[in-house]
Amino acid sequence: MSVHDDLTAVQRCLDDLSRSVGRLEQQLGSGGLEMRRVRADAAHLKESVALLREATAQPGTPRRPELLTIPDTPYDDSLWIDTDDEGLGARHRHAP
Repeated sequence: MSVHDDLTAVQRCLDDLSRSVGRLEQQLGSGGLEMRRVRADAAHLKESVALLREATAQPGTPRRPELLTIPDTPYDDSLWIDTDDEGLGARHRHAP
């Protein structure tokens, strides 16, 4: 199965779930915390699958994280003024 087929199958199952939750609400009422929680969870699942479908619908290669190039040039020494050397303490001070 392709990803599109799997997402379509999941969407059908979520549609069935939504219909079942609707029938349960008619039978049990929609005022209870448990029913509201089930309804909210079903809505979150539906929303998550929609986002997943949207992310996979874009043609091309999968998204790669943007790479950040770090230059080889030395850092400006003024960045390190008044800093402590790890394990050694502050510069120009004696250990106790």
